[in-house]
Amino acid sequence: MKRILVFGGAHIDRRGRISGETASGASNPGTWFEEPGGGGFNAARNLARLGFDVTMISPRGGDPAGELVTEAAYAAGISDRPFVFLDRKTPSYTAVLERDGNLVIALADMELYRYFVPRRLAIRWVREAFAANDLILFDANLPEETIAAIVSRANALGIPVAAIAISPAKVVKLKPCIGGIDYLFLNEAEAAALIGQLPDKPEDWVSLLGDTGLKSGVITRGQRELIAFGRDGAFCLEPPSVETVADVTGAGDSLAAGILSALMQGLPLDEALRHGAAAAALTVQSPYAVNEKLSAKLLAETLALVQRARILH
Repeated sequence: MKRILVFGGAHIDRRGRISGETASGASNPGTWFEEPGGGGFNAARNLARLGFDVTMISPRGGDPAGELVTEAAYAAGISDRPFVFLDRKTPSYTAVLERDGNLVIALADMELYRYFVPRRLAIRWVREAFAANDLILFDANLPEETIAAIVSRANALGIPVAAIAISPAKVVKLKPCIGGIDYLFLNEAEAAALIGQLPDKPEDWVSLLGDTGLKSGVITRGQRELIAFGRDGAFCLEPPSVETVADVTGAGDSLAAGILSALMQGLPLDEALRHGAAAAALTVQSPYAVNEKLSAKLLAETLALVQRARILH
């Protein structure tokens, strides 16, 4: 069984959805939903459900929110190894959505992540965890210097390293070590923040991101074709249509997990994209950031809905 070590966000996601037309500056009727989330944690849970041996390392507060994250990790079959700060609160992301799901406003309380400093990577059991795994995955919630240290350690050990961009504001932390990242998952807004421009044609993402030193990247574009490039070439793939979209939260994280699961099984990038698209399709049909029914068997069945990737010329 392949082993994956994940560093990054494991916190509480809170989402409020307005029931009617949004009235700015006023009280709006709606519903409230709370669940464990975070880019790294969502991907870790997906990978564990797909049959991988996953270890998660992240900072966490000594509060009830932290206990919810711990319970979710256990339920997903993750080996949970948090750094617990008993006197601090677990990070959270709180969003208010319009009736159609568009974001009105969000607040990210991620202060605790800056305490995950590089020296924690030097602790013996963390060093041993690096050496014992086949892939290192992290997200950009972590401090820039910690990200650089993770990439440096993985590169020194010859272990592939993958990253999830998280947001336009956070993806820029990857610039100093971009050449050491083997796979990067990001959307168009994050890609634009990374390179400082929005290309005229979607296929231009390949050369522009390649110019940064990035070896392989997957750029999602909502319901439009995603763009990907790597050693196998450059490809585009049309996301499958689904009958009912319950919530798009976590779709990008599941896409990353699906692609990485296929790559770790030795499949080429174009076929791995299909696995990622299938995982994302299953996620958006669930009200949760991670589809609790996800399994390798269900993913294989969902592949029938996904078209073949096309080569980008």
